[in-house]
Amino acid sequence: MADGREPEGADFAVDISNCDREPIHVPGIIQPFGFLIALTSDWLVSRVSANIGQFIRLTPQDLLGYAISDIFCPDAIHTLRNRITLLRGGDAVERIFSLVLIDGCPPFDVAVHFSGSLVVIEAEPARADEMEATGLVRSMVARLAQTDGMSAFLRDGARQVRALTGFDRVMVYRFAEGGDGEVVAEALRPGIDSFFGLHYPASDIPQQARALYLRNIFRVIADVQAQPVPVVPVLDPSGAALDMSLSLLRAVSPIHIEYLGNMGVGASLSISIIVGGRLWGLFACHHYGPRLPSFAQRSAAELFGQIFSMMLESRERAETADYEGKARQVADRLMSAVAQDNDLLSNARWLGDVIFDTIPAEGVGVYIDGQITLSGLTPDETSFAVLINLLNRTAASQVYTTDNLSGIMPEAAAFADRAAGLLAIPLSRRPRDYVVLFRPEQLRSVRWAGSQEKHIEYGPNGPRLTPRKSFEEWSQLVKGTAVSFTPPELRVAEALRTALLEVVLRLSDSANEERHRAHEKQELLIAELNHRVRNILSVIRGLLSQTRGSAGSVEEFIGTLESRVHALARAHDQITADRWSPARLYDLIEVEAGAYLGERRDRVKLTGPNVLLTPSAFTVMALVIHELLTNAAKYGALSDGGVVSIDWHVDDDGSLLVHWIENGGPAVVAPTRRGFGSTVIERSIPYDLGGKAEVAYRLAGVEAHFCIPSTYVASVLPDIVHKERAQALPDATPELLKGRTVLLVEDNMIIAMDGEDALRDLGAEVMTAASINRAREAIARHKVDLAVLDFNLGNETSLPIADLLTERGISFIFATGYGDGLELPARYSHVTLLKKPYSGATLAQVIAPLIGESQVGH
Repeated sequence: MADGREPEGADFAVDISNCDREPIHVPGIIQPFGFLIALTSDWLVSRVSANIGQFIRLTPQDLLGYAISDIFCPDAIHTLRNRITLLRGGDAVERIFSLVLIDGCPPFDVAVHFSGSLVVIEAEPARADEMEATGLVRSMVARLAQTDGMSAFLRDGARQVRALTGFDRVMVYRFAEGGDGEVVAEALRPGIDSFFGLHYPASDIPQQARALYLRNIFRVIADVQAQPVPVVPVLDPSGAALDMSLSLLRAVSPIHIEYLGNMGVGASLSISIIVGGRLWGLFACHHYGPRLPSFAQRSAAELFGQIFSMMLESRERAETADYEGKARQVADRLMSAVAQDNDLLSNARWLGDVIFDTIPAEGVGVYIDGQITLSGLTPDETSFAVLINLLNRTAASQVYTTDNLSGIMPEAAAFADRAAGLLAIPLSRRPRDYVVLFRPEQLRSVRWAGSQEKHIEYGPNGPRLTPRKSFEEWSQLVKGTAVSFTPPELRVAEALRTALLEVVLRLSDSANEERHRAHEKQELLIAELNHRVRNILSVIRGLLSQTRGSAGSVEEFIGTLESRVHALARAHDQITADRWSPARLYDLIEVEAGAYLGERRDRVKLTGPNVLLTPSAFTVMALVIHELLTNAAKYGALSDGGVVSIDWHVDDDGSLLVHWIENGGPAVVAPTRRGFGSTVIERSIPYDLGGKAEVAYRLAGVEAHFCIPSTYVASVLPDIVHKERAQALPDATPELLKGRTVLLVEDNMIIAMDGEDALRDLGAEVMTAASINRAREAIARHKVDLAVLDFNLGNETSLPIADLLTERGISFIFATGYGDGLELPARYSHVTLLKKPYSGATLAQVIAPLIGESQVGH
C-alpha cells in the first residue's frame, strides 16, 4: 500500500510481498542522534523533528511556519544557501562541518539535500576530533591499488572499512543474479564468529530497500534499541508525507530492527557498491553495541566506497576485456574456417573443440536444416528435438541460457547428469538453426545463514512477517542445477552468434545486409562503451579534481595518484627517520630519482652543499621534484639520452637557490594547458613557502629556478654530499615467522595495516588489537607465540599486556614513535625497542634474536 497500511480483512494472505510493500522511504521518524528541519522554497519551516529542543532550545511550535532566517544566524544562512547551489542531480547531498547555526550554541555537522521542492537540513553536534578525510582516503586507495587478485582486493577493502569505522564486523556482500547474496570477504575483531561464505536469501533485502541503496549509498543505524523521534507534522496540507530517501537520519523499518535484533546486532552501517549503474553488493558493517562514527569518518567511508566501486569496476572490465579479446580470436578463427568449409558447421565435435576454449561446457548439439549432430554429454536425439521446439518459442535471434533445464522442460530431469543447463546460440531467423552447449548438474552444498522460511506473527499492525529467527548456518543440497553461464560468456556467445550468422547468411546470398546490421551493432556497442568510460572519468574528476586534467582512464588515475602519494611517503620517511627533524635536500633528490629511474639515476647530476630543509619545505620540494622528474621522463631529457643537472647554493641572505637544467633530450614545446603537475611545479613553492619559481620551456630543454626562503633552510653542513650513498637494509626473511602467531597491538589504523603486512611477509599469522581489552581477549582465546606492542595506546600504555605476556612466558618487543626518548620501567629495560616508522627488514632484524631464544628454550 502507498501509505504503508496493510489491507484490511481476515482473508488477506501474509507472504513475502509484505516486506516489499513497506514504505521505508517515508517513515516519518528519525534517529535521535541529530535533528531535522524541512524548509519550503521560500525558506519557511515546514517540518521539524520533535527532538529539536534537545539541540537548540526551541520547540517545534517555535519554528513551524517561521522563516529560518529568523532562527539561524546570517553566516549559517549564507553558508547553507551557497552549499545548496552546489547540489547537482536529484540524489545529491552536501555536507558542512562545524557550522554554527545559532549564536551561542555549539557548532553542528550539517547535511543538506532536496526532497521534492523542500530543502531538508539535518544536523548533529560537531565533534572536536574531526579527522582529515581526504588524505586518509588517498592512503587507503593507494594500498588498495597494490592488491593482487580479486579476493585480495575485496578482503583488503573490508579491512580498510573496518579500520576506518571501528565496527566489530565488516562484510563484503555480493548479490547474485537471482537477488540472493553471499559474504565474499570479511574483516572482524578477534573472538566473534565468521560469516564468510554464508548465503542470504533475496527476501532479506526487499526491493524498495535495494532501490534506496542505489540512491542513498551510505546508511548508518547508530543504536538499534534507540527510540526514534517523530517528524512533525507527519503530513503536509496536501496529505503527503516527507520523502526521506536521502536522509542521513532516517529511522529504520521495525521489521529491519527486529531482523538486526535477531542477529544480536547493536549498530549497523552499509556502503553501497555500485558497478555499471547496478547494485553489485554492499559493505555491511555490524557492531555488537551502539556505535556512531563521526561525521568526518562517515564522509570518508562514503568517499572510499565510491572509489572502491570504480576500482572494482575497472578490475572487472580489465578481466572481461582480456577474456573477450581471446574470445574474439576464437570467433575469427571459427568464422574463417566455416567460410572455407561450410560442412564444418554441422560437425558438432569440431565446433565443441573450438568453442570450449572460451565457453567451457561438457557437450554440444547442432541443429542445421533439420539435421542433428551431438558430441559429448548431451540429451539423446529425441529429447534434443523436443528441446529445439521449446527453444523456438523464445524471442528470435537471442542467445538463451538456463542453469535449470528441468524448470522449463520437466522431462529433462531424467538426463540432468548429462545436461542440466544450456546455452543456445541461434544461427538464423526462419527456420531456426542452433548450436547448443550443455553443462551437467553440479551437486553442491549452499551454506545458508538460517532458514529462508519466515514466520507469521500477530503484532500491533495485524498479521505480518517477522525476520528469520534462526541465523545458524544450515546447508541445502542443490540438485538438477548446472553452473551458470556468466555474463561475459553470454557476450562471447553473442559474438559467436554474430560471426556464425554472418557466414550462414553469406552462404544463403544474404551476407551484405547482415554485415551492415552487424556493423551498426558494433558501432552502437563502441558508442555505449565510450559513453560509460566518459561517465566513469567524470565521477573520478568530481571526487579528486586536482587530477582531472591528467586522467585518461581509471588505471591511469590510480597510477598518477599512487605515484604522487608515494613521493610524499618517501619524503615523509626521510623527515621522520630522525623524529621529524630537518632532512637533507640531497637525500630527497637521490631517493626520488632512485625510486623513479632505478639504475638510470646516474643521468641526474647533483651538485651543491649539504643543505638541510625543515619538514614543511621538504614535503613541498618532494612533490616539486617528483613532478619535474615525471615530466622529464615522459617528455624531456630523461625520455631520450639526455641528462638533468640539479645545482643548488645558498645566497647571502640564507635563501636556497635551486637550478634544474635539462640537456640532450628532444626539442621542448611549452604545454598548451596547465595540469595538476605543472601547477605543483610553478605554484607550490610561492604559495606554501613564500618563495619564487620560474620555469622556462627552452628548445634545448626545460630550465627551472627556485628560491626557498632562509626560514626553511635549517643548516648547511660542511661535508660533500655527492660522494655519499645510502646503504639499503637487507631483505626480510619470508620464512622467519612461518607457523607462528603474532599479536600486534597498535591503535593507529594505517600503522596497524603496515605492521600486519610486514609480519605476514615474514610468514606469520597475525592478530591485531587496538586496545588493552581487545588484546586481552585475543590472548585468552588464541595461542600467541610473539607480540609487537605499541607502547603508547592513546590514553593508556601497553604495560598491562606486557605484564600478561611475561606471566605466560611469551616474548615481545615494544614499538614506539618516541625513539630513544622513551623511558621503560626497570623491569623491562632489557626488552627490545623498535622505532617507528619501521619496515619489514627492520622488524625482521629485531625479531630474529627472539626467535632464536625461543628455539633454544624448546
